[in-house]
Amino acid sequence: MPPRFGFVSHQNGPVASAIHLNDVSVTLGEVHALLHVGVSFERGTITGLLGPSGSGKTTLMRAIVGTQRVTSGSITALDAPAGSAAARPLIGYMSQAAALYPDLSVQENLEYFATILDCPRSRVTELIDQLELGPRAHAMVRDLSGGETNRTSLAVALLARPPVLILDEPTVGLDPLLRRSLWLLFHELADSGTALVVSSHVMDEALQCDRLVLLHQGQLLYDGPRDELASSVGAASIEDAYIALATKGRS
Repeated sequence: MPPRFGFVSHQNGPVASAIHLNDVSVTLGEVHALLHVGVSFERGTITGLLGPSGSGKTTLMRAIVGTQRVTSGSITALDAPAGSAAARPLIGYMSQAAALYPDLSVQENLEYFATILDCPRSRVTELIDQLELGPRAHAMVRDLSGGETNRTSLAVALLARPPVLILDEPTVGLDPLLRRSLWLLFHELADSGTALVVSSHVMDEALQCDRLVLLHQGQLLYDGPRDELASSVGAASIEDAYIALATKGRS
C-alpha cells in the first residue's frame, strides 16, 4: 500500500548506512503509528527527524533501539537486527522521558551508567564539563530544571562514544547559547563518523541538519538533503515545504 502523501526521495543508489528501515509499519491499537516507512540513516551525517507531535518520530526512534516492536518490515542497526544484543551497545539513545535516577545526583547517575558501560571515570568528568553541568554535578536529578535534566540524559547517551546516536528532542528547554553549543557538539560527532538522528517538532532545527526525514501521521513525506527540500516542492521555506507535502492531494 503506497503512502497517500507526496513522498520525495533523493537517494541515488546504495549508501553506507548505519540504520536501515525496510517497509516498517507499527500499529498501536487502531492507530497506524508508522506506515510502510523505508529510510536509511548514514554515518557521518546529522539527520533531522521532523514532524509535529503524533507524526511518528518517537515510535520510529523506539523501533530503531528495539524498545518498540514493529508490526511488519525490518530494521537493521549496524548490520544487526534492531534491538539485538549485537546492536544495543552501539547505539546511544536519549529518550523524551529522562531515564535517570531522581534520588541520585548528576555525577552519581553518570558514574552508575559509566560502570555498567565499562567507561573510565574520566569520561564522566569530561561530559560534565562539555555539557556545562559542573555547577549542578552534585544536585539531585529530581531538583534539576528541564534543560539540566535533558543535558544529563544526553551525557548518559554519550558515555560510551557510540557510533550511532538517537536523540529525541535533545534541545527542548535549553537557552539559545546552550542550544548552539550542543549543535556544535553534534557536528563534531558527525565529523568523526557518528550517525546522528535528531528529532524535533521545530522546523528551524532543520537548518542544523545535513539530511531531513519528514513524517506526518506515520507516513514518510520526504527523505533527502536539507538544501533540496524547499526547491523540490517550490516552497520558500522548510516549514512551507512541510505544509505543502502534508496537504498534497487534499481538496
